[in-house]
Amino acid sequence: MIAKNCKNNQLPLEIKAKFDELKILKHLRQAGIQKAFGFSSGYLFQLIFRLIFTQRNWYRLLESNKADDLPGKDAVYRFLNYPKFAWRRFLTALSVFTIMKVSRLTSACHTKVLILDDSSFYRDRSKRVELLARCFDHAKRRHYKGFRMLTLGWSDGSTFLPIDFSLLSSSKEKAKINDIDSTIDKRCSGYKRRIEALQTAPEQIPGMVKRALSNGIDASYVLMDSWFTQQPLIKALTDQGIDVIGMVKPTNQRYRVGSQWVGLKTLYRLSKPVTSHKEILRSIRTTMANGVPVKVVFVQNRNKQSEWLAILSTDCTLTEREIIRTYGMRWDIELFFKATKSFLKLQKEFQGRSYDLLISHTTIVFTRFILLSWQNRCSTDNRTLGGMFYELCDEMNELDWVVALTQLMDILHDALTKTKKSIKKWITCQLTQWIESLPNYIKVYLPRLGCES
Repeated sequence: MIAKNCKNNQLPLEIKAKFDELKILKHLRQAGIQKAFGFSSGYLFQLIFRLIFTQRNWYRLLESNKADDLPGKDAVYRFLNYPKFAWRRFLTALSVFTIMKVSRLTSACHTKVLILDDSSFYRDRSKRVELLARCFDHAKRRHYKGFRMLTLGWSDGSTFLPIDFSLLSSSKEKAKINDIDSTIDKRCSGYKRRIEALQTAPEQIPGMVKRALSNGIDASYVLMDSWFTQQPLIKALTDQGIDVIGMVKPTNQRYRVGSQWVGLKTLYRLSKPVTSHKEILRSIRTTMANGVPVKVVFVQNRNKQSEWLAILSTDCTLTEREIIRTYGMRWDIELFFKATKSFLKLQKEFQGRSYDLLISHTTIVFTRFILLSWQNRCSTDNRTLGGMFYELCDEMNELDWVVALTQLMDILHDALTKTKKSIKKWITCQLTQWIESLPNYIKVYLPRLGCES
């Protein structure tokens, strides 16, 4: 009985409360992540989930004195490597449920956005990892072995929550190192995600946004950086009924001004100067080559004063400041990448070779971030204490204050009979002044105490 109870109480108390509040195990079962025998999926999920809070990885935990109470190494790796678990369905359900709870704390007029970006997923020391490829890190300006982690997230300006992701490999022979495992069942969700890994990011983004919107996620804009703000992708997203705000590079994309088609640099010269804000240089309304009307705002590059940056918005009703303020929310996903890699052990905790393990462990890391984000929102937003206020009101309604006050006065009266005369006289004087200062509707219930004092 003690051993069985320990399995159900393996999370820290402060984490366990939020774990149950977000109904993580329920979403796990509804996604079909279950086992027919042996250790349950919920137990193994919690075991991996709590590794970050024990300050140990799975190898160090098996070497500790708690190893006798833990499942074997094979049980955990079979759970992570199973290709038929629908991890995307689980992550989407959990994200939608958490977003609904966060939205109750956010004003309806507040801007809610979807954010798209990719980040490097390093596996430089690997050789036989499935779908391993050579990728280019634009931040460090060098090639690496691994994947590109394309991520879709939701933000209201205060809380960021990941919704979906894809670990992108490459279909090019020069970049591809390993292929898909030929033994994988082509009907399972794991094989479908492998096929997606061979697609490009612009091919996957419309499907990711469509899944998010079809699940009821409330968002007005999709925020992207200059790598994704391309005209075909903008057209595909606006056809789904959602606007796009993103940074634009001076490429071969053309914009219509009057009867001529111009590039971004020429568009800057033709745009109208803005004098209301010193960092906003110019703005112009134009039309892209695919017929989508846009508004382009040119702002000062803080890193290099002699250059400018261009931000595009398909919602032409927004002002220049609103476009810049909304695009500033895109930085939330950069903080998310930093937190998951530096603190939540993404790409470091497990070193498996299968693509399924990479997907399952990344999903668990994202679940950690969702739980911590919700816990942070509850601790910083005073409106989350509303439930405590109403519970206190219910307790006060159940308390008969007349009986309680009468009992308190009786206790004071008995205590006065056992004290010295000087102290008794002083306490009686103070008690009389207190009773006289009470409202009349309270004095009505204390006539005897008033007379005795």
